[in-house]
Amino acid sequence: MSEAGSDVVQTVVTFLEMTAPPNRPPSPCPSPRIEVRRAHRPTVSFYRYLYRTVGAGWTWTARQVLSDDELAAIIRDPKVEVNVLWVEGVPGGYAELDHRSPPDIELAYFGLLPDFIGQGLGKYLLDWAIVHAWRRRPRRLWVHTCDLDHPRAVSVYTKAGFRVYDRRTEPVVVLPTT
Repeated sequence: MSEAGSDVVQTVVTFLEMTAPPNRPPSPCPSPRIEVRRAHRPTVSFYRYLYRTVGAGWTWTARQVLSDDELAAIIRDPKVEVNVLWVEGVPGGYAELDHRSPPDIELAYFGLLPDFIGQGLGKYLLDWAIVHAWRRRPRRLWVHTCDLDHPRAVSVYTKAGFRVYDRRTEPVVVLPTT
């Protein structure tokens, strides 16, 4: 489904995986005023705020074209974790872990709100998500990104311990900016 006025463009999607936990210590929490907490049964409006704000500069559209009922069915599934990074009481980003296809876990969405980019919080949140996912002992942890995402996305994931296992060109709906 696409919205009126939207375009479809081709993008190169890179798929990365990790088949064992990283052999390095995770990044330490940069401040005692920072925490990651799971949003149990998040509201659709709060999730849309996170998704739109984090993904605004990176052409995140897949969840924007879902109805509220379709989105609620995903984010309220007990096997989907929406883990929110809180910085002094303010949401700073999130890491969504999808456990619906065992024995694999997908890092479905990951990113920071623009105000928090460049402060070392992305490395901390990514390491937190990796450690948290590996506590469930998956066969693999995987993620995908595309050339419309942050220009350093692939290098950030590979530095964290993921390895590229596939690349393919896929269509993506680009919504008009409002």
